[in-house]
Amino acid sequence: MKLAILRFVVVALACACALVVISSRHAQEVAADQRDKFVPLYSALGMPKAEQTPATQEKTIAQEGREKNVKLLGDLPVSQFIPVMNYFATSLGRRCNFCHVNNNGQWDYASDTKPEKNTAREMIKLVLDTNKTLAGLKLDPIACYTCHRGRTSPQSVPTLPLPLPSPPPTNAGGGAPGAAPQASPAATPALPTADDIFNKYNAAIGGPAALGKLSSRVAKGTITQANGNSFQFELEQSGPDKFHLLVTTPQGSLERGFDGQKGWEKTARGVREITGGELANYRAANTLFAFINVKDQYSRPPRVRKDKLNDKDVYVLDGQTTDGRRMRLYFDATTGLLLRRMTFLSTIVGAIPDQVDFEDYRDVDGVKFAFVGRSATTEAGNPSSARTFTEVKVNVPVDEAKFKMPAATTPNP
Repeated sequence: MKLAILRFVVVALACACALVVISSRHAQEVAADQRDKFVPLYSALGMPKAEQTPATQEKTIAQEGREKNVKLLGDLPVSQFIPVMNYFATSLGRRCNFCHVNNNGQWDYASDTKPEKNTAREMIKLVLDTNKTLAGLKLDPIACYTCHRGRTSPQSVPTLPLPLPSPPPTNAGGGAPGAAPQASPAATPALPTADDIFNKYNAAIGGPAALGKLSSRVAKGTITQANGNSFQFELEQSGPDKFHLLVTTPQGSLERGFDGQKGWEKTARGVREITGGELANYRAANTLFAFINVKDQYSRPPRVRKDKLNDKDVYVLDGQTTDGRRMRLYFDATTGLLLRRMTFLSTIVGAIPDQVDFEDYRDVDGVKFAFVGRSATTEAGNPSSARTFTEVKVNVPVDEAKFKMPAATTPNP
């Protein structure tokens, strides 16, 4: 819905950084015209969206006061607002202009002219009230997608004819009448523990010796969106959590960095500090060991199950992270490599998924990195992107000055 004013810049490059890690959405105070300028870039990135914890408290929509005429979502953290708008659009299979007014390219998001906007408010209230009842019954909550499934009107009548059920076995005993009874099936092999899977993964990407020497990473690559737009980027990281990112787009360049204490962003509009939930989200995807020390990201040992992913046997680890998110990691049962990461942002209107698939692992000085990654989000305008790394170097000197916040500049007109 409110795609055109996305305020988090470089959310998809954050996943790009994540790929470098294995392989190594929301600017809160940016002017509206600057956000519009980088709209093509916002949707290219997918990063985990950390929930609010006491350590990462941020302003709510009501406290910030930038969004006008918000009646039911004022308690949302600022960093969740655009993901929730995208989630509404995806749930209904629509775009921003279904509820919001656009006059000759100019958005009037506060306007209540369209009746669909007030209908949306009623539906939000329905979800909130229903979930209060379900919570009292100790049942799982519902969300917009529970009923809509990509349609403006939920389908409540079964489509006929119904699919035919699978035929039952001819003989419950497992053979023809009079045949000798078959042997009992072999017992299901026991699943490995989460620690077994973590250890196999660390060995697969280099082992303790090589990973213990990892101190820096420099990478270059491209991000290609579903609509064909392509952007060049350069990333520099220094352990444990310093980073500098330069993105070059047809609309201009964008820089982001973190020096271990202060986060910042620089565009043609000037320099601003990144704080609160936005900074927490960005750090979660850009720290040097974010996709190496994955065990430490869980608050307790995750559940383990076996599944299939693209015809491969995988072990799925599912649990809560230390910052309150839910995270699923899919590891190749044979090689031990991480193939997919899913994170879920818990909001008052439902859980919003974010997914990154990792491909083309290559060895770089003893450590394996995924050189290709595919991101999928709930943004209807650009639901997917592919990131390809053309160059990755490790343990090379990095200029520490690049991580520091630049001096304020005069915005370009």
